[in-house]
Amino acid sequence: MSSQTITADTAGTWKLGDLPVHRLGFGAMRLTGSAAFHLGTPSDRDRSIAVLRKAIDLGVNHIDTAAFYFSSLRSANELINSALAPYPDDLVIVTKVGPYRAWSGEWGTSARPEDLRAHVEENLRQLGRDHLDVVNLRRMPKYDSIAEHFGALAELREAGLIRHLGISNVEPRHLAEAQAIAPVVCVQNRYALDLPDPATDELLRICGEQEIAFVPFYAVAGEAGEGGATTAHDEEVRAVARAHGASPTQIRIAWTLHQGPHVLAIPGTGNPDHLVENVAAGAIRLTSEELDRLNAPRRKDG
Repeated sequence: MSSQTITADTAGTWKLGDLPVHRLGFGAMRLTGSAAFHLGTPSDRDRSIAVLRKAIDLGVNHIDTAAFYFSSLRSANELINSALAPYPDDLVIVTKVGPYRAWSGEWGTSARPEDLRAHVEENLRQLGRDHLDVVNLRRMPKYDSIAEHFGALAELREAGLIRHLGISNVEPRHLAEAQAIAPVVCVQNRYALDLPDPATDELLRICGEQEIAFVPFYAVAGEAGEGGATTAHDEEVRAVARAHGASPTQIRIAWTLHQGPHVLAIPGTGNPDHLVENVAAGAIRLTSEELDRLNAPRRKDG
């Protein structure tokens, strides 16, 4: 398939609360360097800024980021601010709070509820905003309940620092817990073709019924996780890719979008060519037979 003229709107749209976004968005984690969370080699700043501007040119209007996305020289939020401010009116920037990294790069103590205002204010400062469009509470393993943390964010929403709230790394019970406190516009969980997970399948279903956006992370990376895009593609993925004249990565993105109209894809990259390919994946339409073929190993493993 030709990727050169395909833009993000071909994937369709959804709303994060009252904010419409194209279902093919962009994850900022890979912008900062060779390693997602362990500093690694910093990215070329001009190239990262060019990738962000190219994303906007391709119609991307949903960017996922966090203050803890940084390498020794690069901050994802600073790159976004430098590349895109003043921001387009339709651009929705989604960030997340909860985990914490010291400037050395080491993970620090997970945030307590009273710490979250400082997390939000740091994102505001780095992005140069007076409010955040959407903030996801990333559940930290040491906390079984999210009620106190989500309640703290709900207070910041009432104060006007946050427009909408989401949750991440959760189970269905956490969604119900959050909804008892304030509206939830999105759920962000790890979800990929090669990672069957009945609990997350159930969460995906619940979100669809309630018209809540479901936003998978590591959908392209799969089992490789923070290590980057996987190269361990099943033969089914490769066969479908050949049929479409596409890459296996594009088929993984297309499969993600086919999981429901409420599903948003946020593939990330620091490579402008990969960006073009990722956005073009939003135009791939998989047949029911192709989806059955792709899902066969998943059903077996699940």
